[in-house]
Amino acid sequence: MKPWISVCFACAAVSAGSAAEYAADVERPKIQSPAVEEASGLAISPTNPDFMWIINDSGATPDLHLAGTDGTDRGKVSLKGIKNIDWEDLASFKLDGVPYLLIADTGDNQAKRGTCAFYIVREPKLPAAGKNLSTDVAPAWQIEFRYAGGPRDCESVAVDAQAGKILFISKRTDPPEVYELPLRTSGKKGVLTAQPIGHTTVKSPGGSLIPFSNQPTGLDISADGLLAAVVTYYGVFLFPRAPAETWAEAFARKPVALPPHRLGQAESVALARDGRTVFAVSEGRHSPIVRYRAK
Repeated sequence: MKPWISVCFACAAVSAGSAAEYAADVERPKIQSPAVEEASGLAISPTNPDFMWIINDSGATPDLHLAGTDGTDRGKVSLKGIKNIDWEDLASFKLDGVPYLLIADTGDNQAKRGTCAFYIVREPKLPAAGKNLSTDVAPAWQIEFRYAGGPRDCESVAVDAQAGKILFISKRTDPPEVYELPLRTSGKKGVLTAQPIGHTTVKSPGGSLIPFSNQPTGLDISADGLLAAVVTYYGVFLFPRAPAETWAEAFARKPVALPPHRLGQAESVALARDGRTVFAVSEGRHSPIVRYRAK
């Protein structure tokens, strides 16, 4: 058995150049915090690549859990005045040099919610070596929205900070619909309406064997805005975007499929800021951390 599996593809969006090779690590460290039971969202810290933020699924406490990329528990941050109705994804980004995290309260299995919300918080100062984080924060701003075509279930949300947009993909429509909203609302008040900008596909060879394997359960976008990663119950799919392209054009193409992650219920994916490392984790306590690296 080979110690790693790799895939090569031509992609101008990868920061390293026109071609990159991703290899899956053999070792899979586990998330150590017992408080992380249903990891529904994952984001790499925008200030330190050795840290990752994790959120739990619906009904859990409104906490951001901090971990090392080796799985070590580094504490948590509680959101003041916010409930976890159905948190489903997490994104990290920098805006005007300031690091932020976006929490997507967008889960809606029965498609009954009149509105959903994004909560944006400034990333707390990371703990020193040997210390754990324990604090609370209030959202810097929040965005309430509805879908133009009626309620949708959504577990895949990312931020393109370069374009100032939030991108998100419906889970249970066929094909999945791609939506976008402004990251900043320019003083607009009230509920925004998200319009679809296109469709995408993440069909996998294991679709007939793995239930719901073609439904997106997580999304992330690299800091340069030129690479998106989507995770499903089957695998991880990459969507490169040329600088002159729209995301609608990028998501309309057939993606590059990485080797299967073989996680029990993968719901979270995160890209390193340079797009050269992809992480994926599963729901369930002590999930393995799958890491694909560009060679």
